[in-house]
Amino acid sequence: MEAARGSLPPPALKLLLALVLLLLLAAGSLPQRASADGGVRYDYRAYTECKPHPEPALYNGGVLRWASKITDFRTEDEGNYSPAFVLYNMSAAMAYSFSCWVKIDGPASAHVKAKILTLENAASQCIGTALVRNDCWSFLKGGFVLNSSSQTSVLYFQTASPNASTISIRSASLQPFSPEQWNQHREDRIQLIRKRFVNVHVSDENGSRVVGAKVAVRQITRDFPFGSAISRSIIGNRPYQEWFAKRFNAAVFENELKWYATEPAPGKEDYAAADELLQFVQSSDVVARGHNIFWEDPRYTPAWVKNLTGSQLRAAVAGRIGSLLSRYKGDFVHWDVSNELLHFDFYENRLGGNATAEFFDTARRADPLATLFLNDFNVVEACDDLSSSADSYAARLRQLADGGVTFEGIGLEGHFGKPNIPYVRAVLDKLGTLRLPIWLTEVDISSTFDQRTQAAYLEEVLREGFAHPAVDGMMLWTAMGANASCYQMCLTDANFTNLPAGDVVDRLLEEWQTREVLGATNDRGSFNFSAFLGEYKLSVNYQNLTAEGTFSLARSDDTKHINVRLLSGPA
Repeated sequence: MEAARGSLPPPALKLLLALVLLLLLAAGSLPQRASADGGVRYDYRAYTECKPHPEPALYNGGVLRWASKITDFRTEDEGNYSPAFVLYNMSAAMAYSFSCWVKIDGPASAHVKAKILTLENAASQCIGTALVRNDCWSFLKGGFVLNSSSQTSVLYFQTASPNASTISIRSASLQPFSPEQWNQHREDRIQLIRKRFVNVHVSDENGSRVVGAKVAVRQITRDFPFGSAISRSIIGNRPYQEWFAKRFNAAVFENELKWYATEPAPGKEDYAAADELLQFVQSSDVVARGHNIFWEDPRYTPAWVKNLTGSQLRAAVAGRIGSLLSRYKGDFVHWDVSNELLHFDFYENRLGGNATAEFFDTARRADPLATLFLNDFNVVEACDDLSSSADSYAARLRQLADGGVTFEGIGLEGHFGKPNIPYVRAVLDKLGTLRLPIWLTEVDISSTFDQRTQAAYLEEVLREGFAHPAVDGMMLWTAMGANASCYQMCLTDANFTNLPAGDVVDRLLEEWQTREVLGATNDRGSFNFSAFLGEYKLSVNYQNLTAEGTFSLARSDDTKHINVRLLSGPA
């Protein structure tokens, strides 16, 4: 959802401005005017561990490099608002990346938010959060794009704990990027992580290089999983099936695997719809995510399960895992074991704090080939939801790991309002330090926007996800219902004619694959090109000689070398 915006109450605003002036007098200098440095590359460094001493500022502080002269920014204001920096002539055309190290006095830990306040309209926007401690330094990384340019803005800090009377800031950095720079960073990363250089060397039967051999390369499959949710409405619907299979290589069932769908009454299991959906995806060579085993939100827990306690509930959850995973063992590449655990605790509240660890352990033994995920919302979508900040997610993973859980995947739902793309990238940077596969699992854009705005926002989110080195796959939450409706966003109309969002998806799919490469070997007998990761068919022709084969491109920094020998006789 859209990053929260609001106005400070007048007394708080006056206090903030007064403290800002005091800070500027103490600093002895004003911040520099924000300007873009054409040579600056985006810095993906991030930290989720608390450190005894802060690291140096990214970008040498960027437009805040003047702040390095001040050893510490501290404020004592009863933990409400903490002024930091006055910023002049901020442009709505720029993307700003912000980071700093934070420490508090008072409670053992508290969430601290960084916010940007534009003085023209007194509207504030959350731009980053950190779970901060009093015995070490925590890294806060975020970012923002202003809705409109601002002559004067204030970047300040706010703690969620009223007992944190002092906030300390070190190594602050604010780096602006133009749209051209931001997009170029994406393209550079795509070349690095989604594509690979290939060198095809052609020789004759004597091992001599062949000059002028014609080389044709055609992509067969794509390596990066990009898919969508589907529902029972696709069953028996040939146009829908053909439309889906033409585009996607991954699928997730919208509701058909959820407990309330497969066992609406105790012992009354119904897997008919899920079985038919699985048959469709397998016949289409599409991989499927298993969503989900348990949904922690009590609103979506089967009504009969909510009435169980103690041993009865334990027996029911054991039966759920056993039935589901024995039936589909090896059929799903992922299982969302605990859905929305950061926000809800239905099972742990009733079965104890080790319930989730038991779920993961049981699922691991039942289906050892599947990758097990946590899955939650508002991690990349919203800055103000402290339950699902990057630090909250990391802390929950560490807590469960201490209980014996081996984690394998991070699921980020991605139900966006207006996306804050610099913030999205910063969150992915932080979660990427955990070295686990990250998937955007349920991407859509709120229906409060018109279709063209939805499409524009969707393109930004998908481009950011595809270009980020920590993201291993993306799923759209665009299953079409029986009446051609979707949860928030559809890709087509009832006749499978693309809506604007569908045009975006098709354009990106075309852009992110190497359909065909044609060329000829040079004077060294080589033909070089760059191609997206995946499986390929290769054909080489020279005079009356032909060689054919297949090869795969997996992620690697090394060039893929393929040697082809043209033989005049039978191989």
